[in-house]
Amino acid sequence: MVQLMSRPALLPRTAPFADSERASLDAVLGTATPIQRAWLAGFLAGLDAAGGQPAAVPAAPPKAAEPLTILYASESGNSEKLAGDVGKLARKQGFKPKVVDFADLDLATLPKAGKIVAIAATWGEGEPPARAVRAYGELMGDSAPRLDGVQFAVLALGDTSYAEFCAIGKALDARFEALGGKRAAERADLDLDFEKPAADWIKGALKALAPAAADNVVAVDFARAGAAEDDEAEPSREPVVVEVVDHVNLNSSRSDKETIHLALAFEESAPAYEPGDSLEIYPENDPQLVEEILKAAGLAGDEALRKALLAERDITTLSAATVERFVKATGHAEAQRLIESGEVRAWIEGRHLIDLIETYPAKLSAEHLNTITRPLPPRAYSIASSRKEVGDEVHLTIAAVRYETHGRARAGVASVHVADRIRNGAKLRVRVKPNRHFRLPADPATDIIMVGPGTGVAPFRAFVQERRAVEAPGRSWLFFGDRQFTHDFLYQLEWQEALADRSLTKIDVAFSRDQREKIYVQDRIAENAKDLVAWLDGGAHLYVCGDAKNMARDVRAAVVKAYEAVKGLSAADAEAQVAGLERSHRYQQDVY
Repeated sequence: MVQLMSRPALLPRTAPFADSERASLDAVLGTATPIQRAWLAGFLAGLDAAGGQPAAVPAAPPKAAEPLTILYASESGNSEKLAGDVGKLARKQGFKPKVVDFADLDLATLPKAGKIVAIAATWGEGEPPARAVRAYGELMGDSAPRLDGVQFAVLALGDTSYAEFCAIGKALDARFEALGGKRAAERADLDLDFEKPAADWIKGALKALAPAAADNVVAVDFARAGAAEDDEAEPSREPVVVEVVDHVNLNSSRSDKETIHLALAFEESAPAYEPGDSLEIYPENDPQLVEEILKAAGLAGDEALRKALLAERDITTLSAATVERFVKATGHAEAQRLIESGEVRAWIEGRHLIDLIETYPAKLSAEHLNTITRPLPPRAYSIASSRKEVGDEVHLTIAAVRYETHGRARAGVASVHVADRIRNGAKLRVRVKPNRHFRLPADPATDIIMVGPGTGVAPFRAFVQERRAVEAPGRSWLFFGDRQFTHDFLYQLEWQEALADRSLTKIDVAFSRDQREKIYVQDRIAENAKDLVAWLDGGAHLYVCGDAKNMARDVRAAVVKAYEAVKGLSAADAEAQVAGLERSHRYQQDVY
């Protein structure tokens, strides 16, 4: 248990107040901002000058706290978390912050916002997060409102392993300016290790957006000082150690896939995770790959470096930024020419750090490798269990990623670490990653439709377990797909049991390689269009989990087509129906 240090008293013991009065004043003043204290000092001075009575007509009425709109476009939750951090710090500094999800943004409100902080993640190859697509498209369109007089600051999150690094944040920054907004702070483009630079940027942006000194008079609301209206209790973000208690390959031995069901036990009570949340695993790199890198770098005898490369540094990601850092560290002329040729992005595709070091040999040091690489980030997986059913455990469904490019076998860092090097009794470091935008309906009587091919079915195992535990009266319908019925039907027996006990009402499956013509979950949706629309018209919530690039788009298009076919709507009206489901949070996605 962490012992909190007590705050020193502001008022000396010689102050003309009783002990209880000093304590009360310290409690109030200790949470006040400098602006609030300055206002209070002026107020008391004016009160004393008026003979202890408030002036009938104040010369300058106190000014309201400065409004600040904080926008976030988030896929994995990082932008949302940072937006909350901005809100908390802004409130302490005398702002009146309003945090707005791009999914809920009404563009007509932006011209009146006055001051905006926007935090945006980039998804895939330069695309906005799924929840932000509508508002982002409107903002980039011809009908977007002017932002004359509005001050803004943009924080962009991305991943340097993708060509379009931080593309959405960059586009927002440029668009706000094109619409007449005034940039108050320079944009920051941050990679996966964003926590510290993001915190520094937030402080600087709020300082730049702060009102002029002459206007720093705010209405004091000590009851709100230091507390946010929308603050929610969050699970601890500190990693914890868990033990592997079950490790099962869900595919048959004849499958060309390997999907691990992983059950993890917490030493103490399980953290407060909910169905829809994810669990981040802190993996280790492939020891063989570590040895190859050490050998190629001429550092095979460095044991401290070996440990760092095994568990702390990202030794697979290769980006244009990695090549640039390599050239800066080594001065390698041929690698420099690769950059200058403009072909570096094409060359790195499908390659890893080992390819760079072997193709462009150079004398490297441990410091060089530390500079070239970035911290090894945890990998997030959808939780496949409900605490109400599994107690102090958490279950995951992890597909081992293996492939070959440029004549070399490649492997997913975390997935193959789990598949090949983890067994029962092993220890892992993990932490819960909440996702409040992928939640079961508050009313268990509400029907749900779940679309989860492959490992996308993981959160729906948690949904069904949760609904069984609370004896939810609402119906549940699952669409599941994979390659072959015989070899790849993940959790088949569990779904049969769920159908028998009515915790699952209906299941439709699509196995793409069991027949000549490939069949996918979106095809099953088309076949069941009438029932699907009837469920949605009756208030059902629809959930989609899995591949963002193809599956999620195809499923959404199939739902739009279902509305067209069943209700005889135009394509535009059918699209509006689905967009309405998204705005009302009845169409939710957890895609990757």
